[in-house]
Amino acid sequence: MNHKCYGCNTCKSADKPLEGYIRNLPFETSHHRVDTQKTKCGFGLQGVCCRLCSNGPCRITPESPRGICGANADTIVTRNFLRAVASGSGCYIHVVENTARNVKDVAQKKGEIKGINALNKLADIFEIHEEDMHKRAEMVADAVLADLYLPEFEEMKLIKKMAYAPRYENWKELGILPGGAKSEVCHGVVKCSTNLNSDPVDMLKDCLKLGISTGIYGLTLTNLLNDIVLGEPEIRLAPVGMRVVNPDYINIMITGHQHSMFTYLQKRLTEEDVVKKAEAVGAKGFKLVGCTCVGQDLQLRGAHYEDIFDGHAGNNYTSEAILATGAIDAVISEFNCTLPGIEPICDELKIKQICIDSVAKKANAELKEFDFENREAVSEEIIDKIIESYTSRRGNVELNLFEDHGFDNALTGVSEGSLKDFLGGNWKPLIDLLVAGEIKGVAGVVGCSNLTAGGHDVLSVDLVKELISRDIIVLTAGCSSGGIENCGFMNPEAAKYAGPKLRKVCESLGIPPVLNFGPCLAIGRLEIVATELAEAIGIDLPQLPLVLSAAQWLEEQALADGCFGLALGLPLHLGLPPFVTGSDVAVKVLTEDMKQLTGGQVIINPDAKETADILEKIIEEKRAALNI
Repeated sequence: MNHKCYGCNTCKSADKPLEGYIRNLPFETSHHRVDTQKTKCGFGLQGVCCRLCSNGPCRITPESPRGICGANADTIVTRNFLRAVASGSGCYIHVVENTARNVKDVAQKKGEIKGINALNKLADIFEIHEEDMHKRAEMVADAVLADLYLPEFEEMKLIKKMAYAPRYENWKELGILPGGAKSEVCHGVVKCSTNLNSDPVDMLKDCLKLGISTGIYGLTLTNLLNDIVLGEPEIRLAPVGMRVVNPDYINIMITGHQHSMFTYLQKRLTEEDVVKKAEAVGAKGFKLVGCTCVGQDLQLRGAHYEDIFDGHAGNNYTSEAILATGAIDAVISEFNCTLPGIEPICDELKIKQICIDSVAKKANAELKEFDFENREAVSEEIIDKIIESYTSRRGNVELNLFEDHGFDNALTGVSEGSLKDFLGGNWKPLIDLLVAGEIKGVAGVVGCSNLTAGGHDVLSVDLVKELISRDIIVLTAGCSSGGIENCGFMNPEAAKYAGPKLRKVCESLGIPPVLNFGPCLAIGRLEIVATELAEAIGIDLPQLPLVLSAAQWLEEQALADGCFGLALGLPLHLGLPPFVTGSDVAVKVLTEDMKQLTGGQVIINPDAKETADILEKIIEEKRAALNI
C-alpha cells in the first residue's frame, strides 16, 4: 500500500469524524483533490466559453463581446445551459425507461408485485381498468413507455393526468408542455448546436419543458413504478454511517440510481444455496452496503430487505472512505454518482468492480450488463466473481474499520404515502400545524453533495440547522440526505436543535425535525406532498409556505431537477450559481422574471444564515398572503 500522507490538504466536512478519517488515509481521495483543483476558469464559471466549432474556443470579455460567429454572451451562456439541462434530463429519462421496462418484464413473467397499492394508484391515475394484477402492471408500464417514445411535437399523454391542474394550465399558457421525453432531449441538444438558436429566452423555455418531463417521468414516475415491484417505503429507525459495514460478511457496495436493475441478484444473495457458498469461504453470508442514491432507495424500502441490506453508509463523496475500510469486497454500479476516484482505490485494495449498465462502465470494471432475460445467468456470474474477490483479498488487505461512525437510529422510510399514514391518513394534522404556526413552513433541502460550497455537506448541514431553529421543518432527498443523516439530524433526539414550537411538535410525535425521503429521485415524492397539500388547502403550489434548496447541487441532473422546481413555481436556493452569470438575460429571467412566469425564482447565496433569512422571509410572506 502507498503510505504517502496526503494529510492536511483535505476539504472541510460537516461530518467531522469522517473528515478526520479521510485526513489519515494513505491514498488520495476527492477530498484531497479539491486543493489541487482550486484554481477555476473564470470563463467557465460564467458560462461564456464556447467550443462548439473549430473557430473556438471563443471567450467573451468586455473587449470581445462576441465570438467569431457573432454569438454574444446571452446566446453562449443559455446555449451551454440548455445543453447541460438536456443532458441531465436524458439521464433521468434513461432511469425511468429502464424502470418501466423492468416493471413490464416482471408483469409479463408473473413475478412478485410487492406494492399492490402503488400499482392501483397509478392504474387509477392512468384510467386503466384491468382485473388481472400482472396485466394491469404491464399496461401501466406500457403507458409510461409510450409517452417517453412520442415525437417532440406530440404532447405527452400522462402529463395532464399526473400534473396539478393549476400548474398544467400555467404550463399550457406558457407553451412549455413537453412532447415525448426522449425526443425533447434530442430537440434540446439540436437547438443549442452551432449557429442554430440565438434567442436566450426561447432556450430557457426549453429548459422548463425539459424540467417538466424530467420531474413527472424521471422523478415522480420512477418512484411510483419502483414501488410496484420493490415495495412501498415504511417508516422505521435504521443504522447509518460506516458502522453498518460488517466484516463478517461478503460486502457489496452499491452505487447509482437504478434499484430495479439488481433486485433479482439481491434476492439470490439471500437464498440458501448462495449463502452456503459464502459460508464455505468463511463468511456469514452477503450484505449490501448502501452508497449514493441507490443506497438511499434501499434504505427507504429497508423494511422489506433486512436480511440483505446492512444500511446506508454515506453519499457520493463518502464512497472512497467506505472502500478504505477494507471490508468492501465488490462494487456494483449501474449509474452516476459512481466517482472515477474509486478506481485506483479499488485497484489498491483488490476490490472487484462490476457495472451492470453500459452507460456507467468504469475504466477498470468488468461489464456484466443486465437485461431481464439474462438476469439468472448474469447474477450467477456476478456472485462467483464476488466470492472470488472475497477469497483473494480478505486476509491480504488490512481492515481500517470506522465502527463508531454514524448513528443507530436514523428515521427512514418516509414517503408521501408513509408520512400521510403516520398522520392518520390525511394531511389535515400538518395543515393544522402550519395554520397554527407550530410549524412555520416547509423547506425541501434536496439534491447532491459537493466539495466546494463550504466543503463536504457543510452548507447543506449548516442551512438545515438554521432552518429548523426557526421552526421550519425540513424534508430531504438526494445525496444531501446522506450527509445530513450522518451528522445526526435525522435521529429523534435531533428535536433539541429545532426552534421551540417545532421541537414540541417533534417530541410529541417522536420524529426528528428533518425527514428523509431518500434518493434524489424522491424529489418527485416531495412534489406529490406539495401538490396534495395545495389541493387540500385549495391553492396553487406557489402559494404554499414552501421553499426549496439545492444548496450543494453538483451536476447536470441537478440542473434538470431545478428546472422542474421552477416550473412548479417554487423558490429555489442554490449555494453556487450555475454557469450562467456571464449573461444578464439569463440571470434576470431566472432570478426575477420567473416569478411572473411560473411563480418560481432562483436565489443564489453561499451563506447558511443569510440564506435562511431569505427563505424564512419568503415563507412569512406566503403565510401572510394566506392570512395565517
